[in-house]
Amino acid sequence: MAEVLQATQYLTFMLAEEVFAVDVARVREILEITTITKVPQVPDFMRGVINLRGRVVPVIDLRLKFGMQETAQTVNTCIIVVEVMMADENIVLGALADSVQEVIEMEPAQIEAPPHIGTHLKTEFLKGMGKNNEHFVMILDIDKVFSGAELAAVQGQ
Repeated sequence: MAEVLQATQYLTFMLAEEVFAVDVARVREILEITTITKVPQVPDFMRGVINLRGRVVPVIDLRLKFGMQETAQTVNTCIIVVEVMMADENIVLGALADSVQEVIEMEPAQIEAPPHIGTHLKTEFLKGMGKNNEHFVMILDIDKVFSGAELAAVQGQ
């Protein structure tokens, strides 16, 4: 893993009662919840696809991916459209979030390695644990959230 030597901006969002973050450079846009078309025979965490200006974009329920309860649609539920690298190819995905919080900037000194115990997540998904206003923020390594096989299934390959 390359060392981060400068402050990075992160988009923070909620899943259940937990605060997660993703590098803002990987975020394409944030959409209000829209009609998600179900796709047969895909993993449970894949809720379906949306039409994003004529492009088919798979929508992933991060809560289900992380072993939480399915995301319930509320007025704050949104889809965070992100770019994920798989086999040297950029793939655009939508990730369901309970709500988007804010963009924060974190210095490398504010981020610690993910713990090896005490979280209900597999920690290989995490770049680290950040601290923002006395709250922990789980910083996702968006490229490691999904395996190549899962992304291929999502893309229908």
